Amino acid sequence: MTNQELMQRDLKHIWHPCTQMKDHEAIPIIPIKRAKGVYVYDFEDNRYIDSISSWWVNLFGHSNEYINTKINEQLQQLEHVIFAGFTHEQIVKLSERLCHFTGLEKCFYADNGSSAIEVALKMSFHYFKNKGETRPYFVSLTNSYHGETLGALSVGDVELYKETYKEIMIHTLQTPVPKDRTEETAIQAAQELEKLFEQRHKEISAFIVEPLVQCAGYMHMYHPLFLKLAKELCEKYDIFFIADEIAVGFGRTGTLFACEQAGIKPDFMCLSKGLTGGYLPLSVVLTSDRVYEMFYCDYNEYKAFLHSHSYTGNALACAAANATLDIFENDDVITKNRIKIDYIAQKIAAFRELPCVKDVRQRGMIAAIELQGYKPQERIGLRINQEALKRGVFVRPLGNVIYFMPPYVITFDEIDMMIDSVYDIVKSL
Repeated sequence: MTNQELMQRDLKHIWHPCTQMKDHEAIPIIPIKRAKGVYVYDFEDNRYIDSISSWWVNLFGHSNEYINTKINEQLQQLEHVIFAGFTHEQIVKLSERLCHFTGLEKCFYADNGSSAIEVALKMSFHYFKNKGETRPYFVSLTNSYHGETLGALSVGDVELYKETYKEIMIHTLQTPVPKDRTEETAIQAAQELEKLFEQRHKEISAFIVEPLVQCAGYMHMYHPLFLKLAKELCEKYDIFFIADEIAVGFGRTGTLFACEQAGIKPDFMCLSKGLTGGYLPLSVVLTSDRVYEMFYCDYNEYKAFLHSHSYTGNALACAAANATLDIFENDDVITKNRIKIDYIAQKIAAFRELPCVKDVRQRGMIAAIELQGYKPQERIGLRINQEALKRGVFVRPLGNVIYFMPPYVITFDEIDMMIDSVYDIVKSL
């Protein structure tokens, strides 16, 4: 089988996400045959560093031997079982561990990040409805992204999506994100948030935020102080705080969860992506006993939470998640990552010297290079993507922003190859 043969079979039947399929009249799709560590290999044995962890999900490398073993062990016992009226050991163990790590008390499972956001939105609204209050609004930040189901899109701020689907989205409110990474702009943004809460808090169920990094929002980053101030305001005005840690959780920002850097505990925490180490779809919404108890009732009271998925609590996915947490606990991953975080910081500093670079920013294992002077129609990100592939590095820029979010198993030599290749490309623009 060649790359070309499989690509043609793909194009005959498959519609890819986040893709204008007409592009593939000129730009080849790369069929991947196998993967190991930070590398993915095509059918002609070309290899590419997966510098974005396959959409931010892969933590400990492709085909990780330990995770493979744990999934295979689970496969011999139980692959899946209905999660209404049944339970299983893997999910009980996982829930105990997640509650321990987050300080929250209850877990509600779904199977992808957008679904977790839907759960948190519905649960926060339904909580107040069970109290006899109708609070139809949610507050989110400008430049935010929380997924692509209708509720998740509604609380995001992606102009193209909002314009396309505005007639069928729920109504939400938005408040400015801190403009940069300073404490001053964090305070200013919190002041704007309080103005909104003062006026409309009785209509608002929850405030939802991506802590520290708006990943799909061009890797915009802000100071942890904003989270601390926002949580205080939520408590003052009796509004739930939803932390969307789907992309930033599990060590991406330098701590196990981004909220730790602000010293806060959210009312709801949404997790997915790295939860299973990048292996299988799984998501979870963690919340408090306070929320849980509002839905605890006799059958005929109609207060029960209304949400379910066929693959809720999948045993194989939970086995992958437990294996992932094992690695965090046994290998002291967060401490080891700090050395790589410092090394990446040293490497990306060179980009600041280039005239086409507007900003260089980093939060933990997420690094971003923002270019300037290029119009959207120039598709500079696509040009960089294609040149990087020739050098054995896969990057997928967000507009004019190139970013690196590699698996944690990346070596220092591989960091050199990843960043130096992109630096040479940007320098030659």
